[in-house]
Amino acid sequence: MPRLLVLGTGSLATAVCCALAHAPGGDLQVTVAGRSARAAAELAHVAGVRAHSAAVPVTFDAAPAGQQLQDPQQLVAQAAPDLVLVCASSHSPWERERTPSAWTDLVTAAGFGLTLPFQADLAVRAVRAVAATGSSAQVVNACFPDAVNPVLDALGLRVLCGVGNAGLVAASLAHALEVDDTARLRVLAHHVHLAPPGTGEDEARVWLDDTEVADPARYLARMRQTPRERLNLVTGQTAARVITALLHGMDLDTSVPGPWGLPGGYPVRVREGRLELALPAGLSRSAATAWNRRAGARDGIEVIDGMVRFTDRVRNALRLAGADEWVDGFPVQDLDSARTRLTALRTRLRSLPAGEPTVPVASGLGRGRA
Repeated sequence: MPRLLVLGTGSLATAVCCALAHAPGGDLQVTVAGRSARAAAELAHVAGVRAHSAAVPVTFDAAPAGQQLQDPQQLVAQAAPDLVLVCASSHSPWERERTPSAWTDLVTAAGFGLTLPFQADLAVRAVRAVAATGSSAQVVNACFPDAVNPVLDALGLRVLCGVGNAGLVAASLAHALEVDDTARLRVLAHHVHLAPPGTGEDEARVWLDDTEVADPARYLARMRQTPRERLNLVTGQTAARVITALLHGMDLDTSVPGPWGLPGGYPVRVREGRLELALPAGLSRSAATAWNRRAGARDGIEVIDGMVRFTDRVRNALRLAGADEWVDGFPVQDLDSARTRLTALRTRLRSLPAGEPTVPVASGLGRGRA
């Protein structure tokens, strides 16, 4: 029986587990771990009841109280998973709406990429835990994989792909275009395409039956008008399909972010438990990667040559927030110290109210979820 380890108990992890509780494919054992043993037990119970009610052979258990996210290596050793799904980070995508502050103003002004050190923390520790235990488990990362997975790759850490973002865009397009056979659809989309591009910026690219679709924004409007937290119900479903296909050897055509550490999102095909690119005719891997790098600049960062580099937009926002030491970015090897410095900045800015004049706000930017 395949085994899945889910790291996280929040909105996305809940959506994934509830989707798995209704997913076809066969037997599956799911272990849930979070920062709170109680939250993990509650999610495992709810998902388990749903699976039982649906007569789906998927079982859910919570990791023991002493084996939560603080020690991924012990979790991997105990759960012996075939696949690890990372669904937790130390940045809440809902903070701007629920507890706005000068910190959330900074993320809005700078771009979601500023939160990369928070998004990458658990993913790095999870991949290292898999390697340290000698496990052959594949790692799938749901936390800002468009940028985090390139960091993992730059650190020499093996990640299969991400879920979310590109998958959500692809599913929304399939629905809007009334496409039932997703093998007909090829979607190139970055995290930034969850929101509409500005003037002169790249829109997601879509091919139907090898013909590029004109005006994709027309078909993405409804998705972009829907609150991101509600869209997690769709993201959870698309993630569950990828996981089920990988673990049960089922066929699936979709799009995923960050495959093998590439930046952005790409059309892929899952066959016999293996993942491969499924680019449209005439589009090379290098051209698709270059396009994703260019589109991803709207998040404010680029991971290249072992460095996390910020765009002018981020550098300007950091200077105005009194964080000049950040403006040059940092080497990926300094991820831990970068997270420590960013935590100190976040703590300082959280004590200030939203709307401080020193932190410019660019409307509609900086929102997002991996």
